[in-house]
Amino acid sequence: MVMIRPRGGDFCYTPTEFEVMRIDIRTAKAMGADGVVFGLLMPDGAVDTARTAQLVKEASPMLVTFHRAFDMTSDPLQALEDIISIGGIQRVLTSGQDSSVLDGLPLLKQLVQVAGDRIQILPGGGVTPRNLARILGELRVPEIHMALPKSIASDMVFRNPNVFMGVAITTPEYSRSITDGDSVASVVKYIAL
Repeated sequence: MVMIRPRGGDFCYTPTEFEVMRIDIRTAKAMGADGVVFGLLMPDGAVDTARTAQLVKEASPMLVTFHRAFDMTSDPLQALEDIISIGGIQRVLTSGQDSSVLDGLPLLKQLVQVAGDRIQILPGGGVTPRNLARILGELRVPEIHMALPKSIASDMVFRNPNVFMGVAITTPEYSRSITDGDSVASVVKYIAL
């Protein structure tokens, strides 16, 4: 799956940003991607159904996931119905409109029930090997989204203490984030049970 997101920040895109998304989808398709992940909202927090439908059509026959822009919608149940009504979207990635899947469990349970077999609810956000069993036990979903990062030290020997390259919540300059293979192995082992 290829993330289609022209910039950080909100999900209310300009016409130019929307065109970039269309080009990125075409590129992903041309390169053989299995699917794309995107989400577009209106200024009032509703799903931008018209432009989402255009991107779904552009993406066909690839798989489409409506990403966590869903968590920024003003009415999650209406947003779910709007996404379903577009057609061609297989899943909605969501933390249940909260800071993590655990915190969003009440809404996630409701979304799973309302969605039924019309669309897959894909819980994602703060899922770890430690809380996986509880989440799967409560939600009974066939898929879950996990990042499983691990920070490792940089190979840089010289370090300039006077330069900071980003915002305070990002990875420091002299470390980098990778996928933690041990965590992935523990999740695979758990799921195989």
